Amino acid sequence: MTARRITLSGLMGALLYVSQVVMSGLPNIHLVAVLLIAYVRVLPREAAGATAVFILLEGFTYGFGIWWLSYLYIWPLFVMAVYLLRKWDHALFWAAVAGAFGLSFGALCAIPYLFAGGPTMAAAYWVSGIPFDLAHGAGNFIGTAILYRPLYRLLSRLKKSLRL
Repeated sequence: MTARRITLSGLMGALLYVSQVVMSGLPNIHLVAVLLIAYVRVLPREAAGATAVFILLEGFTYGFGIWWLSYLYIWPLFVMAVYLLRKWDHALFWAAVAGAFGLSFGALCAIPYLFAGGPTMAAAYWVSGIPFDLAHGAGNFIGTAILYRPLYRLLSRLKKSLRL
C-alpha cells in the first residue's frame, strides 16, 4: 500500500470518527454506515484501514471496555457484507442495508455480554437497547437514502483526481 493510500485510509477513518462524535447528541444516529458503504464501493482497499482507525479512535476516546470488543467484529463484518454486495448501485438498496444493520446493532453488541455474564445479561443488554436500535435503524435508512449518492459521486471524483 502506498503512502498516499495509507494517508487516505487514516483520513477516512478520522472522518468516520468525527462524524459520529459530531452527531453524538442524537441517540445512535450517525453517518458511519453510509460513509462505510461509499468507502467500500469506491475505495475498497482503503476501507479496511479506515475501519481500523475508526475502531481504535473509539476505544481511545471512550475506553476499551466490553462494549468495544463488539466493534472488533461488527464493523469489519459490515464492511465485508458491503463488499460482497458492492455490485448493487441503488440508494434505496443501500438504505435498506444500513437500516437493517442499525436495527441489528444491539443484538450484535450483546454477544460479548453473553460470554461475560451469560444469556440473561446478553438478553438484558439487547432488550434495554431496542429503542436505540430503532432510532439507529431509522437514522441509518434516512441518512443513507439522502447521502449515499452524493457521497458516492464525491468519492469517485476524489479517486479520479488522486489517480488511485
